[in-house]
Amino acid sequence: MATKKVTVTIPEDLLDEIRADAAERGLSAYVAEALRFKRDRDRLLELVGWLQEEHGPVTEDEHVAALDELEDLDAEHERRRASGQHNAGEAA
Repeated sequence: MATKKVTVTIPEDLLDEIRADAAERGLSAYVAEALRFKRDRDRLLELVGWLQEEHGPVTEDEHVAALDELEDLDAEHERRRASGQHNAGEAA
């Protein structure tokens, strides 16, 4: 993958924290991952906006159901990690 060096300005206290967190993988990798995460989040928020325009806002019941499902998925992920299962294609 091609890379390009850029200059950014970051508050010093934040930079110190990031350097401590990013020690092993490196500052550039940490920042690139954070930027990808932010870009993906922005895209998801844009999608949510489009879906709400099309179908209306999410109801409280739908929100609770989604959180319940995420909790179940997190529990399954944790169970698989603890047991050493790594089959990505296997159904939950």
